Amino acid sequence: MSTIPAVLLLGYGKMGGAMLEGWRKLGLAPSFAIDPALPPSPGAELSVVASAAEIPSDFKPQAVILAVKPQMADAALPTIARFDGAVMLSIMAGRTIAGLSAALPGSPIVRAMPNTPAAIGQGFTVACAGPGVSQSQRNLCQRLLESVGEVDWVEDEALIDPVTAVSGGGPAYVFLLAELLEAAAVEQGIPPALARRMARRTVSGSGALLAASVDDAAQLRRNVTSPKGTTEQALAVMMAEDAWPATISRAIAAATRRSRELAG
Repeated sequence: MSTIPAVLLLGYGKMGGAMLEGWRKLGLAPSFAIDPALPPSPGAELSVVASAAEIPSDFKPQAVILAVKPQMADAALPTIARFDGAVMLSIMAGRTIAGLSAALPGSPIVRAMPNTPAAIGQGFTVACAGPGVSQSQRNLCQRLLESVGEVDWVEDEALIDPVTAVSGGGPAYVFLLAELLEAAAVEQGIPPALARRMARRTVSGSGALLAASVDDAAQLRRNVTSPKGTTEQALAVMMAEDAWPATISRAIAAATRRSRELAG
C-alpha cells in the first residue's frame, strides 16, 4: 500500500535520489522523475524520463520536488509549469520563494534545505512555506522530508540562507575534519590505513555520542579535556582567537553570502 502519493521529481541527483529511496521504503504511488542525463526507465513505481513532454497528460502529482542545480533552474522550471495543481517543494540552494513563484505563477511553493545524511535516513531539513500553501500541502511536504530525517520549519525565509551554510554544507566540513585528522595522524607516524580508520571512527563515533547525549557540545568537549593534558594542548591551538572560532565564522558567512547570490 502506498503511503506517499504520486510525485514528480525534477532532477535525479544525489539528494533527489536519497529522498526517493526514503519514499520508496514508505510505499510510493506511481511517480515520475525527469533527468535528461539518465537513460529512460519506465517502471510501475517510478518512471524516469528526459523531459516533461514525455509525461502523460493525465498524470497529476500532488507534489513536484525541484531538485535541479540552481544554475539550471531558469531553463528547467518552465517545463513543469503545467503541474500547477501540485505543491512545489524546492531543495535548490539560494532560489527564493518569490523567484520560484515568478517562474511558476499560481503554484504554492515550499522552500527547504536538506543535507546529505538523508542518504542514510539521518538528514536534517529546515523548510519554509510560501504564501498560499495549504495545511494539507505543508503536511505532505513534512511527510516527504521526514522520510529521510528530522524536519523543522521557519517562518522567516531569510533564515534558509544561513541554514544552507550551516546544515546544508555542514557534512562537508565534518568530512574535512576527518581528512585533516587522518593527514595529521600520518604526519605523526601512524600507518595510513590505521590513520584512516581511526579518523573516520573518531568522527562518526563522536557524532553518535553527541546525538545520544543530553549534554550540549561544549560540555561534551569539556568532558574529554583533562586539565594540563594532551587534549587541552590541542584545543589551545584550535580555539585561539584567530583559529577555529574566527575561521568557522568567516566560512559560514561566506557560504551564507553565496546562498543569497544564487537567488540572482
